[in-house]
Amino acid sequence: MKTLIRGGTVVTLGAGNVVVEGDLLIEGSRIVAVGKVSSRALAGGGPVRLVDAAGCAVMPGFVQAHVHLCQALFRGMADDLPLLTWLRERVWPLEAAHDEASLAASAELGLLEMMCAGTTTILDMGTVHAYDAVFDACARAGIRCFGGKTMMDTGDGVPEGLSESTEESLRESDRLRETWTNKGEGRLGYAYAPRFILSCTERLFRETAERSRSTGARLHSHIAEHPDERTAVRHALGKDDLALLRDYGFFGPKTLLAHGVQLRDEEMDVLASDGTRIVHCPSANLKLGSGIARVRDLDTRGVVVAMGADGAPCNNNMDPWMELRHAALLAKLKNSTTSLPARRALRLATIDGARALGIDDQTGSLEVGKLADVAVVRLDAPHVEPGGDVFSRLVYACTARDVDHVFVSGDWVVRHGEHRRLDRDVVLGRARAQSRKLVARAGL
Repeated sequence: MKTLIRGGTVVTLGAGNVVVEGDLLIEGSRIVAVGKVSSRALAGGGPVRLVDAAGCAVMPGFVQAHVHLCQALFRGMADDLPLLTWLRERVWPLEAAHDEASLAASAELGLLEMMCAGTTTILDMGTVHAYDAVFDACARAGIRCFGGKTMMDTGDGVPEGLSESTEESLRESDRLRETWTNKGEGRLGYAYAPRFILSCTERLFRETAERSRSTGARLHSHIAEHPDERTAVRHALGKDDLALLRDYGFFGPKTLLAHGVQLRDEEMDVLASDGTRIVHCPSANLKLGSGIARVRDLDTRGVVVAMGADGAPCNNNMDPWMELRHAALLAKLKNSTTSLPARRALRLATIDGARALGIDDQTGSLEVGKLADVAVVRLDAPHVEPGGDVFSRLVYACTARDVDHVFVSGDWVVRHGEHRRLDRDVVLGRARAQSRKLVARAGL
């Protein structure tokens, strides 16, 4: 099957940030032409699906490199608290109360929100138990997902429902990796996910790092998020978290660390030298009072920086457009008005996210031969018109409601704003019902 997305402004985000007024042709899962598509290119292979993109930008789908699908049901339940209190008094008790049904409902709700907003790839960190339900939801929804269960084998204030031994944590993570890697039509991959340094032992970090080296799985954790967290880490362990993780072998190009708000100059130099990736989550950092990440300073050192919405209880949206706008604006406040222009910001949310995950040869830009992960975004609404630079319009004016169509590996997953695999009314009804049951189990 061929799909012709015709007559749009194609924002490739390939080398040179080329913008083409024309078409995008998809055959199967791949992009086969960009620009003016000839009748010869359309010949053969059966009927051609036509998508009218007049008045639209055609861009790569967003890559959200740090999200918590398990927390989508917690929206509005953990507001106005500092990080460690937020975790121990709200998020951990709610995560501990999850069962398979509530996890599935939470994942579906988060996926519906993100995919209808143009997200095509995620890196997800789950809760401790029942992560099969999250992978199953991702497979059904049609998204590209790297994910893994949260690993927590120590820590103060951890509820019984999240407690696990080192052996249990490693064994279950290995089972999930073996079960789900390359499932969902090849769109699923595994990431070992020790939560953060105060909830995981040295052995857990060391053994997950060894597994990454032997299997190619990603590594995913939190780092240098909040001043109080850094103080607690130094008090408990005598060193900063980044230095400890490096001692444990938890670093390198397959390692994605969320936040990095409190990183010092010398720590950024180490990240650049090691090739470790950082995921910028601006809205969550604002809401939890963590600070503003030094994205320009990371960028100028050559650290690969991606973006992510984090979770619903610390954002409270999982909207890539909000993260995109916040990232661009906060960089102006932190450094200068020229430090993260619209063209650069859009790359953080697309091709750089793919680069952080090691899949930039397959997705993240619209180029011949790459997977057709595509968002078609309307540019003709009152809040986007009457014109101007297309990068400016996308970063500073567009919102999730402007996304008309979304393709993942050529599969038309969102059509005219409606998800074709997830029924909106069913997902919302299930989320409401499971949320009530979850809160009752949590006793909050």
